Amino acid sequence: MADTRKKKTGTARGKGSAPKGRKRRKKVTLTQRWKRASFAKRFKIVSIGTVVVVVVVALVTGLVHFLRWYNDLQAAEARQLELAQQYNFDPGNIISDGQFFNGNAMSEAEIQSFLESKGGAIASMRFDTKTQKADDLCGEYRGAAKESAAAIIEQSGRVCKVSQKVLLTVLQKEQHLVTATDPSDFQLKAAMGLSCPDDDSCDPQYAGFFNQVFGAAKRYRYYVKHEGDYGYQSGKLTPILYNPNQACGTADVYIRNKATALLYIYTPYQPNKAALEAGDGEGDDCSSYGNRNFSNIYSYWFGNPRK
Repeated sequence: MADTRKKKTGTARGKGSAPKGRKRRKKVTLTQRWKRASFAKRFKIVSIGTVVVVVVVALVTGLVHFLRWYNDLQAAEARQLELAQQYNFDPGNIISDGQFFNGNAMSEAEIQSFLESKGGAIASMRFDTKTQKADDLCGEYRGAAKESAAAIIEQSGRVCKVSQKVLLTVLQKEQHLVTATDPSDFQLKAAMGLSCPDDDSCDPQYAGFFNQVFGAAKRYRYYVKHEGDYGYQSGKLTPILYNPNQACGTADVYIRNKATALLYIYTPYQPNKAALEAGDGEGDDCSSYGNRNFSNIYSYWFGNPRK
C-alpha cells in the first residue's frame, strides 16, 4: 500500500542565516540616540557630562597645586635646615612651644639672682603694680606696692603661662634692660616694645615697666588664642619679609609651632643671610634683627631654644 503522507520539503538553513521570521537589529549610533532622546534625557546627559568634566579639571588642578606646594615646602625645609646647621637659627622654629609656654621656668629668687649677675640697674628697681583680674588669657595678677622687677617678671609669666626666660630675653632684645646700668625713662616705659614705637609715643595703657611686662605676656596668649586672625600660623608655609622695605624681598618659611608664629606676629620679619653672617652685628640695608637677636640672646643665656 502506497504511503500517502507528504514528504517534508524545503531548503536547509545555511550556517549564519537568520531564523525564519526574525530580523536583525540595526545598531543605533550616539547621534541617533541623541536625536531620539527627550529634552529631559538630553539635559541629564549634558549635566552628567559637565559634572564629570568639572570634577576631572578640579582634581588635575588640585594635584598641580599640591605638587607645587610640596616642592615649595621641600625647598623651604632644606633652606631652614641649612640655616640651623650653619647659623644655629631656624626661621621656622625659633623656639619650641615647650620652652616658650613654661610659666614655671624660673622662680622669683632665680630671676633676682640672674638680674644681679648681669649687672643692670633693673635688679634693684621697684614698681607699684595693680591687680589684674583673671580672664580667658591669664590668671589673676595680684598687685602690690614697690614690687621688684623680679617679682613682676615671675608673676606675669606664671599667671599667663609664658616663660620668665622669654620675658627676660625680650626685655634685653627690645631695650637692653637686663644689662643697662643707667636706663632712660623711655627704656623703662617701652620695656618690652609693646605698642611703643621708637618715636616715644607709647600707648598709655601699656606704658611703664609693669604694664609692658604683664601686657606682653598677656598679648602672647592673645596671639595664641587668635592665631587664625593673623598671617603667621603654625603648620603653614608662609612668605616672610626680610625687612619693612618690601623691595628687600621675602622667603618662604614653614612655621613649625605656635611660639614661632606669635614671634612673627610680634616682629614680622626674618633675618637675611647678611644679618645671620654678622652674628650679633649689623648686616646690610635689607637686614632685620629682632627675631635673630631673640634667638641669640636666649641661646647665650639659657641654651638651645629649640629643644
